[in-house]
Amino acid sequence: MHGLHDGQERHVEAQHLQLKGCGRTPYSRMGDGRAVLRSSIREFLCSEAMHALGIPTTRALCVTGSPAPVVREEIETAAVVARVAPSFIRFGHFEHFAARGQQAELRRLADYVIDRYYPECRGGANPCAALLRAVSERTAALMARWQAAGFCHGVMNTDNMSILGLTIDYGPFQFLDAFDPGHICNHSDAQGRYAFDRQPGVAWWNLLCLAQAMLPLIGEVETARAALSTYEGVFAAEFLRRMRAKLGLQQPREGDGALVDALLRLLAAGRVDYTIFWRRLSHAVAAGDFEPVRDLFADRAAFDAWLLSYEELLALEDQALAADLMLNTNPGFVLRNHLGEQAIRAAKLGDFSELQTLQKLLARPFDEHPGHEAHAGFPPEWASTISISCSS
Repeated sequence: MHGLHDGQERHVEAQHLQLKGCGRTPYSRMGDGRAVLRSSIREFLCSEAMHALGIPTTRALCVTGSPAPVVREEIETAAVVARVAPSFIRFGHFEHFAARGQQAELRRLADYVIDRYYPECRGGANPCAALLRAVSERTAALMARWQAAGFCHGVMNTDNMSILGLTIDYGPFQFLDAFDPGHICNHSDAQGRYAFDRQPGVAWWNLLCLAQAMLPLIGEVETARAALSTYEGVFAAEFLRRMRAKLGLQQPREGDGALVDALLRLLAAGRVDYTIFWRRLSHAVAAGDFEPVRDLFADRAAFDAWLLSYEELLALEDQALAADLMLNTNPGFVLRNHLGEQAIRAAKLGDFSELQTLQKLLARPFDEHPGHEAHAGFPPEWASTISISCSS
């Protein structure tokens, strides 16, 4: 064990390895089971970026490219992502057995998940109801993390919902540029089912589907409903806690929620760049100069009014600790679509230097990285024309 002295031991949680894009499987549903270099690079970079941001996620071990042609919107080259996680079990696995009336297999799956990942659920009167509640609360916490980070998943069906509350299956994802609560990052999502502000509600719907699948194991409908009853409260509390940290507010106070709501309305009204706003605000608190933040708003009077309320709460905090908390909560570097696109275009030509640069920056997103200011800057005009689909 590298890095350990003689006699030391370390427990390493077992990880499952999955090869995404290696070809047809019994579950390919008539597809070719292949992945393209474009989507593989995006998954590799984003899963590692999410990990560095502290958001639960599957991890990417490596990407292997191939000149083999794959037909998508156009002919592209193939690739395989080796990804790892404690488990790749999803809500859909429970639905699979429930839909076929395979209750013995359903029970086996639930018992495996409880014994392996949620042993604390075994001791109660209804272990499967306890499991449903635990999954619900982990999912609520994950949604709060996504919303606070400005992350859009793009395809939140039950097959893309991890039983462990991990971010899983990176397809048409996006970190917000301009803050738009109704932003749709998947161009094939014409109805906006998975729009940014709908994500917590979609997760709730998926949990209802999981509850329906587990009902033969839980027994009573009311018991299943009770198991899901904490979702909304956990989401709201966790989201507010994370937004407080983004504002440098260490002690919960009565006006925090109203302050956050007012700020999000301001950001939406001005379509202010989400990541840049939070990073500039962090530096402003550290330096005591809010002019660079004011420059982001066309309606400066509205921002100034909000700033007065914010400064009243901030004055109750230790300023140095607040600034430090913010600079370690609000990243300067996220995987914006145009950055991923630039790395992909170069990689298609055999140049992986930009991919490697992004990998290093995203691994330490809260550092300043002198010389890489452009990677933390505003997206170019052409970024809005990038079209992201399920094959992306």
